[in-house]
Amino acid sequence: MSAAPGVSREAIETALREALQPSAIEVQDDSHLHAGHAGAREGRHFSVRITSARFTGCSRVARHRLVYDALRLLMPTGIHALAIEAHAPDER
Repeated sequence: MSAAPGVSREAIETALREALQPSAIEVQDDSHLHAGHAGAREGRHFSVRITSARFTGCSRVARHRLVYDALRLLMPTGIHALAIEAHAPDER
């Protein structure tokens, strides 16, 4: 099943690695789970699990802002939905 065109899982991972130097990262393309939904035509759905020292002392909202900031150039290229699990190293 083909997903909506746009950004790739690899592009998201690369951007997050460059911006946040994670000790662990997993980016999953979940677009196939949303086939047929209206949003599936507007872009792809991704899940991100990331552990980075940059998140130490940050609230959940601040962590999500760091992720979205790292992806700011990719967001308009086809990310419709992004589920984020962001942890500091001592939380894993």
